[in-house]
Amino acid sequence: MVHLTKPILKLKDKKAMKSICVFCGSSDSVHADYKTAARQMGRTLAERGIRLIFGGGKTGLMGEAADGVLDAGGEVIGVIIPSMNTPALAHVGLTRLDVVPHMHARKARMHELSEGYVALPGGFGTWDELFETITWAQTGAHEKPVGLLNVREYYNPLLAAIDHAVAEGFIFSEHRNAISHDSDPEKLLDKMLAYEHPHEAVKRWLREK
Repeated sequence: MVHLTKPILKLKDKKAMKSICVFCGSSDSVHADYKTAARQMGRTLAERGIRLIFGGGKTGLMGEAADGVLDAGGEVIGVIIPSMNTPALAHVGLTRLDVVPHMHARKARMHELSEGYVALPGGFGTWDELFETITWAQTGAHEKPVGLLNVREYYNPLLAAIDHAVAEGFIFSEHRNAISHDSDPEKLLDKMLAYEHPHEAVKRWLREK
C-alpha cells in the first residue's frame, strides 16, 4: 500500500478540474462496448480540457482511452514501470511518459498528478487502484471525487457488494454515496464536479478506529 507523506488538498474550484486519473483494464479480449466507452471517455475528457493521467499502456481499455484523448487533441500523461515499458505494452504517442521504479511509486505518481479518479471496467489492477483511492478518501488523505464508468452495468455487482457492507456496518453510507457512477461519461463527470466530500463521516470514521 502507498503511504502518503502529507494530505492531498481539496480542489479550490472543482469546476477547474484539469486532470483525471483513469484506472481501467489492459486486456484486448473484452466486449467491444467496453472499448468504445473507453475511447468515448477519453474524447470527453479532451473536449472538456481535462488531461488524462493513466498507466501508460497501449492495450485494452487503457489504449482506447488514451487514443480517444489524443485523437481529440487532448493531453495524456502515462506512468509506467520499467518491466512494462516495452514495445508490446507501452503507448509511444503520449504527451509524456513517466517511468518510475515500481508499482507503489506508479500509483503515488498518478495520484499526485490527478484531481479526480475514474475507474472504467477492469480486473485486479483496476480494483486495487480504485479501492486504495476510495480508502484514502475515507481516511481523509484526499478530498477528490471518485467515479465509476458503469458500462454494460459492469459495476452493478460491486455496488451491490458495497451496499451489503453498508448494511452490515462495515462502511458508512456517506462513503458509499460519495462514489459517483454512471454509464455516460458526460453525466459521470458532471456528478464528479458536484461532489461534496463527507467531512463529518471521515471524522466519525477515524474516531471509531
